Amino acid sequence: MTWVLIVLLAIGVFAALVWLLKLPRTGWEWAGAALLLGLAGYALQGSPGQPGAPKPPVETPGTADAALIAQRQAMGSAFGSGQSWLVVADGLSRQGQYGAAAQVLRTAVHQNPKDADLWVALGNALVGHGDGFISPAAQFAFQRAATISPTHPGPPFFMGLALAQSGRLAEARVIWARLLEQAPKEAGYRADLESRLARLDAMIGEQGAATPNTPAPSAAASGAPPQP
Repeated sequence: MTWVLIVLLAIGVFAALVWLLKLPRTGWEWAGAALLLGLAGYALQGSPGQPGAPKPPVETPGTADAALIAQRQAMGSAFGSGQSWLVVADGLSRQGQYGAAAQVLRTAVHQNPKDADLWVALGNALVGHGDGFISPAAQFAFQRAATISPTHPGPPFFMGLALAQSGRLAEARVIWARLLEQAPKEAGYRADLESRLARLDAMIGEQGAATPNTPAPSAAASGAPPQP
């Protein structure tokens, strides 16, 4: 059936050239030869019977963490109003499309520059786009969120997480320890933060024991980001 459609299409193109575009009689043979050559090339290389295969996305959801998205939502529920932007960006992030999410959030923070939640989400999207490693742009986004809302737990939490994933364990520990010290006793994120901080301390201790006389290599240098 596919070949019948292709042949009919070729005949239709030839008819259009002759009757609609008034192709001169001397050019009929050349036009016919060109169409036949195209059909021959498709016959050699085409696979009309093979089912289509969609192109895989540029980014994959391999590093997408729905739990972290939920945690950011819980931490920031009272600090911003750009929920419609966050819904779109979170949907893209869950699919691993961090670059697209970052583009959405750049527009969002431009229109809502005082929304700390949007800046936190932008930092997370940029970290995801960088395969878990923090970039100057992501660091700026977290710092901007912290400046807008100093009591927001999201900026220091996710800043520390990005630093730890980038191998900057000591810096991450300083930020998380300060956040834990300031966290209310009834804060829902407190237990998770204590657990992550304990794992981070263990990783720092292991690195120190492995190389007592030299600085421990960062996870970024070894190619294996830690998962505190």
